[in-house]
Amino acid sequence: MEKIWAPWRMQYILADKKDGCIFCDKVREGEDRKNYILFRDRLGFIIMNIFPYNNGHLMIAPYRHAASLEDLTSEELLQIMTLTKKSLSCLQQAMKAEGYNIGMNIGAVAGAGIADHLHLHIVPRWSGDTNFMPVLADTKVLPQHLDTTYDLLKPLFR
Repeated sequence: MEKIWAPWRMQYILADKKDGCIFCDKVREGEDRKNYILFRDRLGFIIMNIFPYNNGHLMIAPYRHAASLEDLTSEELLQIMTLTKKSLSCLQQAMKAEGYNIGMNIGAVAGAGIADHLHLHIVPRWSGDTNFMPVLADTKVLPQHLDTTYDLLKPLFR
């Protein structure tokens, strides 16, 4: 079995969990650049993951605080897929990824770090993006700063 090795995410895992919901809180703040929100639509939004597995790691979430697919309306489900399609198009334009991991972790035991607010991950992938650094040095090399990635992607999300 292959594993996604991501020791640099320990900062997130070990951090004190704050009350409230990160998705609800960030959307309410209205500071999209500071919170790395790339796009807002009627029922959902696209936000960058600040503890990414790779450059361009995005998350798509409905505005409504819901923990599972069963809790969403058909319209909200369609919105998530529409935003996924938009994200893939923008990521491909900007970053020329060779592939993508797309998925949801539903429930804490399934790996959801934010189990109470359903969200979908999109992780761009390139040949060789998992090299010796995570294995030997517990370090992931992200060649681009989050702000630079945001500036690259933001104009494409219209």
